[in-house]
Amino acid sequence: MQTAPKLLYVVNIPRFFVTHRLPLALAAQQAGFEVHVATSDLDQDNIQRIIESGLSFHPLPLSQHGTSPLTELKTINAIRKLYKQLKPDLIHHVSIKPVIYGGIAAKLTGRKAVVGAMSGLGYVFIGKGLKPFILRQIVRPALKLALTGEYTRMVFQNPDDRQLFIDRGLVNPSTGILIRGSGVDETYFAPQPEPTDGLPMVLFAGRLLWQKGVGQFAEVARRLQGQARFVVVGYEEATSPLNVPTSQLEAWQNEGLIEWWGKRDDMPDVYAQANIVCLPSTYGEGVPKVLIEASSCERASVTTDTAGCREIIKHGVNGLLVPPNDMDALTSAVEHLIHHPQDRQQMGKNGRELVLNDYTFKQVADETFTLYRVLLNS
Repeated sequence: MQTAPKLLYVVNIPRFFVTHRLPLALAAQQAGFEVHVATSDLDQDNIQRIIESGLSFHPLPLSQHGTSPLTELKTINAIRKLYKQLKPDLIHHVSIKPVIYGGIAAKLTGRKAVVGAMSGLGYVFIGKGLKPFILRQIVRPALKLALTGEYTRMVFQNPDDRQLFIDRGLVNPSTGILIRGSGVDETYFAPQPEPTDGLPMVLFAGRLLWQKGVGQFAEVARRLQGQARFVVVGYEEATSPLNVPTSQLEAWQNEGLIEWWGKRDDMPDVYAQANIVCLPSTYGEGVPKVLIEASSCERASVTTDTAGCREIIKHGVNGLLVPPNDMDALTSAVEHLIHHPQDRQQMGKNGRELVLNDYTFKQVADETFTLYRVLLNS
């Protein structure tokens, strides 16, 4: 009897695996893979969710934002030991540390079939200041080393990020693969009629990071106070240098600018209460999950004309794009959709069609599993 190929996902933190890769891992299991998951050993709630899903879990001493050289070397060694013991047939690294550390560990242990993925370039590549600059000087040669190999592939969610890696010599066109986003379950994120009672609701949803545009969202709320309700849904990332503390959200709420709803696990219900989604991100996105979900739910979005965001939101089609860090343009775009319900509703319908054509979970899974099989068969 042929044994199932052993597939190992290595992701920085349990929560990110659950929100962005758990459906893919379960689909891989159904497709005949023996699936294992390795993440940091913190966040017991999400680790329990992984285990209860029937996947084999392996804890790693991995710090998402840590930079201590000794600690990072211990992490690489722990990953190396896991690969040596588990002997996976295929490894899928997700996010920058697993891509680099896991790529190096794979070479040290003779693991050849390796897929890397980053959902966006994030802080290291787009952050300003001395620390991200220094990190870039370290990361680039490390990435180049990790991504070499005949059976190593790097998956990008948008063509801008792929081209940047090609231009910098980190991958070549044949090893940089484009698979748009993480996919969305279009039956779960289904269209519902816009609410018509009271003021329109403008929604920000996502991680509470300054470069995701939380502060700009609050400023739009200030400028358009009385014309709409402004709601923030999300969660802190306390170890990130970009984190917006909950105390700031509470201060804005006390000022009457926003409604702070905290972390929510019922996002289809949240979108159903919204009229507009606003993500003024300059973070370095892959393809923002919130914009795919909003489009699937027939909600128009306002976002920045940046890599990843412009991949899913087409200006005037399913939302509006504005220049990054342009408060006047951002305010005008949100104000337009507040006062033109027919425009935003047509954009919502267009967004749903776009998702069905290019962004369903099945499409992403099929493309990913095709890549897996090519590497395994090679």
